[in-house]
Amino acid sequence: MEGSVNDPASAGLTPLNVMRFVRAFWRRKWIILGVAVLVTGLAALHTLRKPKVYSASTSLIIDVAAPRVLDSSDVKEVMGDERGNYWFNKEYYTTQNQVITSRAVATRVVEKLGLQHDAGFLGLAHLKDEKARLQAMQGADAPGLLRSRISVLPVKDSRVVNIAVEDPDPQRAALLANEVAQAYMAENLALRLRTTESATQWLEERRLELEKVSQTSELALYDFKKSADMLSVSPESKESSIDARIQSYEATLTQLRTKLAGLQARVEAIRQLRKSSQPGDETWAEAVPGASDPAIHELKRRFVEQRAACVELSERYLAEHPKLLECERKLGVVREDFVRSLANVVRKAETELAQGVAEEKNLMRLLAVARDESFQLRKRQIEFDNLHREAENNRRLYELVLRRLKDIELSGLLRTTNVRVLDAARPAYAPIKPNVRRTVMFALLFGLLGGCAVVVLLEFLENTVTSQADVEERLGLAFLGFVPRVEGKGESPLERDLYVHRQPKSSVAECCRAIRTNLLFMSPDKPFKTLVVTSSGPQEGKSTSCIFLGVAMAQSGNRVLLLDTDMRRPRLHKAFGVSNEVGISSLVVGEGTLDKAIKSTEVPNLFVLPCGPLPPNPAELLHTQAFAELLRAAGERFDRIILDSPPLNAVSDSAVLATQCDGVVLVLRAGKTNREQARRALRSLADVQARMYGAILNDLDMMDARYKDAYLTYRGYYGHYEEPKDGVASS
Repeated sequence: MEGSVNDPASAGLTPLNVMRFVRAFWRRKWIILGVAVLVTGLAALHTLRKPKVYSASTSLIIDVAAPRVLDSSDVKEVMGDERGNYWFNKEYYTTQNQVITSRAVATRVVEKLGLQHDAGFLGLAHLKDEKARLQAMQGADAPGLLRSRISVLPVKDSRVVNIAVEDPDPQRAALLANEVAQAYMAENLALRLRTTESATQWLEERRLELEKVSQTSELALYDFKKSADMLSVSPESKESSIDARIQSYEATLTQLRTKLAGLQARVEAIRQLRKSSQPGDETWAEAVPGASDPAIHELKRRFVEQRAACVELSERYLAEHPKLLECERKLGVVREDFVRSLANVVRKAETELAQGVAEEKNLMRLLAVARDESFQLRKRQIEFDNLHREAENNRRLYELVLRRLKDIELSGLLRTTNVRVLDAARPAYAPIKPNVRRTVMFALLFGLLGGCAVVVLLEFLENTVTSQADVEERLGLAFLGFVPRVEGKGESPLERDLYVHRQPKSSVAECCRAIRTNLLFMSPDKPFKTLVVTSSGPQEGKSTSCIFLGVAMAQSGNRVLLLDTDMRRPRLHKAFGVSNEVGISSLVVGEGTLDKAIKSTEVPNLFVLPCGPLPPNPAELLHTQAFAELLRAAGERFDRIILDSPPLNAVSDSAVLATQCDGVVLVLRAGKTNREQARRALRSLADVQARMYGAILNDLDMMDARYKDAYLTYRGYYGHYEEPKDGVASS
């Protein structure tokens, strides 16, 4: 309890309670109804004062492409017709909707109908001054005004589009809707023609440029063929001829080199035989390849026979014999012929080798020349190909542009459009604006919501203590109970102060007994002896609560003494109708006795000690030892002592008393006590470390919707009572 007193503002805000706001709405239902009626009335008045607006609509069928009069595979329009894609079609129709509401279409309609001079259309007919009206018409934006009245309404999953136009005149609305449709169709066709004309102009310029470029490239190709001698023979034929020559040279060279290899081997063999033969012996040549010629064989045979004849003659004759000499002469002649023939064979082999080498050199030179010529031809071929390719590309581009130009010129002659009127607009004499019923319904709805918002705002702006939740959660105090409002405004203060005593079965008495029970349970092991009853400010019912609590304590059999320690505005002596000549102030200063000062009341076991004469220094008086002795002496004679103290925020008397008593009870007036004032009072008690038992919520209006549920719950728990005086049933 003390922790909560020390930091009363530490409790969090109350969570959103739906029933709390439901009760608040019901409690302030007249505010909600008042706001709703006000908003609805203003909206209805404003709606009825607005001019009536009529609407007419024209239905159009917008195809993706215009009718195909020409073969689309050969002749294609500039704007294209490749619109099979879903997203392309969606974008296309969105674009057409924008074209319908464009300024270009609106300008066509304005110029055709002369709307810029129509005061009724411009909304200037109310101007009676002709000069002012003409000046206003000159500054009016007729196309912009018409655009603001046009709305496009596509029909889902179809190609039908409704063009709706709003106007104060139903006849003019229908006329404008039809004219907007016609203007859109004309603008659509004009846009296509403008695009075609622009494309034709651009293509004609490109055609002239490409024609010059194509001619230049073809002349360059001709000049190159002429300089390269390619007019009569194509580069491919000339290249194939050179390739054939190269192949022939290479084949002949291969054969020659094969033959040369044989001749070289033969000459090498001859040289080896010559080197290995004896000097003067020429017969080595017999081993030379080719020495097997029949003529050489014949010479060799004659040589052998002549030599044999000479040997035979040398055996018979002397060396000087004529026959022998003749034989040797013939042998020498045959030998010379034989040796000369062998030598010719050797020279022939060497000559053939030399001839083959010479032929090889010639072939290699011819092959090199042919290859050189081939390389030069290939280089010219590359240049030729480049020039030929450039000429072909230029000619192809020229033909493409020329063909496309002819296509566009042909398609530009068509005056077909992809838009058709399905249903023309007709005047509708039922206004679409203002919709009084819908406006009133929405105004009523918004009025109710606005009223609820006002109630919620008032609830959040409510800064008084109104419920148990405020006491427990926002102030951090224990809730001891509530005291209902005492009915009967005509009754005297005495009747109201003794209401619990005189109406023991009333709901007020039962609530006071519940508070008494809660107080006793706050400290069951050590019940309080002295209790300070105070409030944060004046007129919160602390004195009445003190009396009610004293009566409830006395009815339970306790001897109870009420001390009127409010020495600035004492009231207990008036409530019980006793004398105030001798009281607390008298006893503290030593005048009189406690027995004479204590007054009995009509309530059994309840006594009261008045304040006595008003002292000039109440706080110092209550802080004296004499007052402490007075409390001690009274405590010896009574079971419970309840002190009626001044408001905490007004004076410091209650804080002084709180330090000398067992605990403090704070009285809060429902719907009147400010939460900030209550927190400030709690801080002053926390500063003196007073023990807080809790708070009593006083003067609770049971007719208030905020408390009906809590009151019914309380009565259901504690039983049913009747108030015999006012006849109010406690049920």
